Amino acid sequence: MQIKKHIPNILTLLNLLSGSIAIVFAFEELFHLAAIFIGVAALFDFADGFAARMLKSYSELGKELDSMADMVSFGFAPAVIIFRLLQDASSASAIRISDINVLPFIAFAITIFSALRLAKFNIDTRQSEKFIGLPTPANAIFILSLPFAVHYGSYSSIWHPLFSWILANEWILIGITFFLSYFLVANVTLFSLKFKNLRLTDNLVRYVFIAGAALLLISFCWHAIPLIMIFYITLSMADFLASKQNT
Repeated sequence: MQIKKHIPNILTLLNLLSGSIAIVFAFEELFHLAAIFIGVAALFDFADGFAARMLKSYSELGKELDSMADMVSFGFAPAVIIFRLLQDASSASAIRISDINVLPFIAFAITIFSALRLAKFNIDTRQSEKFIGLPTPANAIFILSLPFAVHYGSYSSIWHPLFSWILANEWILIGITFFLSYFLVANVTLFSLKFKNLRLTDNLVRYVFIAGAALLLISFCWHAIPLIMIFYITLSMADFLASKQNT
């Protein structure tokens, strides 16, 4: 049946739809709902690749469609979240041109560098087992995880006041924007969660990450999500530096 070759593309389009809905919620400052739909987009992004491998239904159309969907869901949508947060946070430090505060437009550096990241990924054959630079879904999940954790997390958590302060501080938000923009295209390797086998020696960093992520979730519930992303980046950097020393 020919229908099976269209299944990965349908999942990719659902990724695009979810990202588009997230953008609407982000503009309305319903960040927790935007976060949910970006999370749904990430699930569809995983599912379309998995379906393509299972059904052996690869195509150039699917590859290009996947990049365009990712650009919306993981490049533009998280930038809109930062943009709206900066609009709320930067009144005291506003830089106005014709009565428009231009400081929040810094957020769209995320969109620009996400486009560069996706374009590099499409032509880079080295990224089958490891990523070079921060993947756009991981970048988006980290950004959305902050308002999501503040909305759904317990007010009694030790992390709640810190995350709330971050979301209200324009200079921290700008610093996060610049750091993530650089990291999207940085020439550093980050491990993927793809297992070719289950041997400990071949997957030590993955097992450490899974165990650490589970421990964080058990300890801090929703507040663990941004901490897991920080743990992923830190563990990847440690693995990258260790591999450089061994070569």
